[in-house]
Amino acid sequence: MLALGHKLGPVLWQLPARLTFDAQRVENFLRLLPGSTTAVSRLAARHDSKLSCEPYLDAGPDRPVRHALEARHPSFADPACLELLRAHGVALVVADTAGTWPYLEHVTADFVYVRLHGDVELYTSGYSDRALSAWARKITGWHAAGLDTYVYFDNDVKAKAPGDAIALAEKLGLHKASPGALS
Repeated sequence: MLALGHKLGPVLWQLPARLTFDAQRVENFLRLLPGSTTAVSRLAARHDSKLSCEPYLDAGPDRPVRHALEARHPSFADPACLELLRAHGVALVVADTAGTWPYLEHVTADFVYVRLHGDVELYTSGYSDRALSAWARKITGWHAAGLDTYVYFDNDVKAKAPGDAIALAEKLGLHKASPGALS
């Protein structure tokens, strides 16, 4: 991941749907997350023999590393969980999952990480113009509040993700993202 350099975005940690919130477990996990590219490099240098190649360890200029947690159990809406995530600057993923998993929309970091898995059918359905307009309004609001926003389309079974991403970018006025712009 260090090879991505300045293009490195948040690291996504996706939890299984059966995993319930346990404050001590979450606190222990969050404490282990590397907060900078230098910390990532130090961690990668300690790899075990299971790695089939040498890790890329050049951290370059030290930069913060952001983390996002995609929880799939409703117990993660617990205020204690939200407070832990805020204390560690970890974003709780806003995931649209066609009702398969709970919809959690809580800002817990200085950025928002959105995963759009399909609003009608998980991984398969495309987003309607109306649905994309609603997402554009939310993203515009987060941006206006000074929050970087990352959006990932995972409705790729029927190749809907690229078209939906382009349509959302157009609704946001992004024809070609430029540095510092909403991107």
